[in-house]
Amino acid sequence: MTIARTATRTVTRNGVELAVDVGGDGPPVILAHGFPELAFSWRHQVPALIDAGYRVAVPDQRGYGRSDRPSAIEDYDMVQLTADLLAVLDDLGEERAVFVGHDWGAMVVWQLALFAPERVSAVLAMSVPFLPRGPVPTITLLRQIYVDGFFYMVYFQEPGVADSELASDPLRTMRRLLAGTRADADADAASFSAADGRGFIDRLPEPKTLPGWLGEDELDFYVAEFTRTGFTGGLNWYRNLDRNWHLTEHLADAQVTCPSLFIAGSDDPVLSFIPPEAGEAWLDDHRGNVIIEGAGHWIQQERPDTVNEILLGFLDDVARPHDETGTAEGKAHR
Repeated sequence: MTIARTATRTVTRNGVELAVDVGGDGPPVILAHGFPELAFSWRHQVPALIDAGYRVAVPDQRGYGRSDRPSAIEDYDMVQLTADLLAVLDDLGEERAVFVGHDWGAMVVWQLALFAPERVSAVLAMSVPFLPRGPVPTITLLRQIYVDGFFYMVYFQEPGVADSELASDPLRTMRRLLAGTRADADADAASFSAADGRGFIDRLPEPKTLPGWLGEDELDFYVAEFTRTGFTGGLNWYRNLDRNWHLTEHLADAQVTCPSLFIAGSDDPVLSFIPPEAGEAWLDDHRGNVIIEGAGHWIQQERPDTVNEILLGFLDDVARPHDETGTAEGKAHR
């Protein structure tokens, strides 16, 4: 299953090949997916962006789908992940682009705006707001907080453990993650964090039915891809959280200087431990936090029409020249 109106090309950086779906003409927009997702997660945004007169590039990021899955854990640190997106930008022959990220992809595009501000026209992040560098490494802090409990990021650290659990039944894993990851899901918070020997997927509720936004064929596509690739590539991103803290010491006081916008669902559990307001002081030109009522974590798939409207409005403001009346030229494409 492919994203409509795109052609797949291979971008190679330091021997790692990335599959990138590219379509359209106009100002470049690069979409970065999260965990455990694929370029396919942006299937509703790509045609809308092309119709609006943008050139869109959507990689399966390293460790996922059709792209390479390096074996070394350190091959998934933030230096590598941000450099991959710059390689996609270079392959387009462009100096700058708007970068849009969801979940882990949001974390990468936020950091890219710090690593290479001259290459980033604007950032739109979904589900994970900007987080300033903390006083201690991330996993070190989480181990202190959850010393007598369970937290999924800590559980993901031991190589092979979460990998085996998630890959043992990819259908169960993806069904529960996509359909059961909501703050309003039928799950007891105390039970979820109990140190009782259960894994991660065991703690997620089994959905009675698939949500209306996720078709059986779409779920089957995810399941087939992760059955083929396993989950280790994506889990290795988590295994670099402390390494990333050390690698970004020089950016501790850096500001995101480009225009930015944040979108999330009101029922996204991430917001319960990462409030959007926490990092706003580090955003010099923040255009706001848009919280979509009743939506969960997989925001661009759950509410594509609403997300597309917000995304296109933001792009018209930041990615296209304006005439003297302030009207974006790009609106003629819509």
